Amino acid sequence: MQSGMTFIVADDHPLFRGAIRAALSSSSPDARILEAGDFESATRLVLDNPEADLVILDLNMPGSSGLSGLITLRATQPSMPVVVISATDDGMTIRRALDLGASGYVSKSSGLDEIRDAIRVVMAGGISTPKNMSLTPESDPEIADLISRIQSLTPQQKRVLGMLAQGLLNKQIAYALSVSEATIKAHVSAILQKLDVDSRTQAVIRLSKLKSDTAA
Repeated sequence: MQSGMTFIVADDHPLFRGAIRAALSSSSPDARILEAGDFESATRLVLDNPEADLVILDLNMPGSSGLSGLITLRATQPSMPVVVISATDDGMTIRRALDLGASGYVSKSSGLDEIRDAIRVVMAGGISTPKNMSLTPESDPEIADLISRIQSLTPQQKRVLGMLAQGLLNKQIAYALSVSEATIKAHVSAILQKLDVDSRTQAVIRLSKLKSDTAA
């Protein structure tokens, strides 16, 4: 890997962050490694460090659960690749993560060499998945439809959807994104139309269906 790279490691387990840091440091000794133990901190790091080369994201951490966090972070900095790391390593979850924008997926049972290899592949512009893992085609028509509809959202609409999932009000979302409340209302209306739902609550319920199969 190139020298002077910046990585963001988002995981709520300090020991596991330490393992990831060791893997990164051994491959890129002068790397700048930023750490977050909750989703809010991870989002802030992504916003404050747009030059970062890679995010390594735990699927489940305080402030986020399942694939909704991935959707939000990818929308926050669409050009910044994200590698998901999770204890859930079934083919279906991996397929969904890739469909929602992940550039790689690493099982928490992986050794340091596997983690390093996955990061190298992604940094070279490739897609990395666990070895000997066949990606399962989406078997749930409802989830396939939902993912397709989420893919049709603009990055800003995906960020708003993620904030709706966190229970934020339009006023709070507008403040966080530095836009008017009227702009957020327009985004919410577009989101409801694209997701084919009638209310914010229904939108959040649909999004929550992506969480059901993921574990910490």
